[in-house]
Amino acid sequence: MMILYIKPWCPWCIEAIEYLDARGFRYEKRDVLADADAYARMRQISGQSLTPTLEIGDAVLADFDTRQLASFLEEEGIAPQGR
Repeated sequence: MMILYIKPWCPWCIEAIEYLDARGFRYEKRDVLADADAYARMRQISGQSLTPTLEIGDAVLADFDTRQLASFLEEEGIAPQGR
């Protein structure tokens, strides 16, 4: 399962959500400002507090833009579900 850690006002988070939604990716969105456990988990897996942060199994991409997101998904061999 993909987990996207976000801050709702973060422009890079909004772009990441739009990118994933437009391509049919399924993911769980966690607002680190509203959920202290999600914030702690994001800090644990990424070593930082910047968003967006994407967790897929053992793979983590932190503080990224959509270009970096596209490259990461391709490198990890992750395609939208149902394609």
